[in-house]
Amino acid sequence: MACSLPVFAAEITYFYDGDTVKIKDGTKVYKLRITEIDAPERTQTYGLKSRRALMEFCKNADVKVYISGMDKYHRSLGKLHCNKLDASEFMVKNGHAWFNRRYSMDYSLDLAEQEARNYKRGLWKSGYPSPPWVWRKNHPH
Repeated sequence: MACSLPVFAAEITYFYDGDTVKIKDGTKVYKLRITEIDAPERTQTYGLKSRRALMEFCKNADVKVYISGMDKYHRSLGKLHCNKLDASEFMVKNGHAWFNRRYSMDYSLDLAEQEARNYKRGLWKSGYPSPPWVWRKNHPH
């Protein structure tokens, strides 16, 4: 996947949930959907914990964004790095989000999810959490 140059001096002004944030880059403000992961919705079980984990991970961080496209909801799609660490990797490895197999070929994230499941980290403590794509189908807006 081709990525644009990093957006320097970006600031996260709002955390919608564990995979979507509002970014301010100079005068431009946009919604970023973090690629390769799918986090629980805010009103879903574990949703607020997932959001809080991303907030803590990026708290007072040097933020860089790598935009790779746009989705059907007009959100920017891309990678989020906080203090040079990949937010997708952090969220999956610690059990705060699922690896999004449908849209990613990064199998290191698949392995990170398997490890989080095996060690019952984060949302995996509950045994069989409902994936966000299933939850969204059962709770249409």
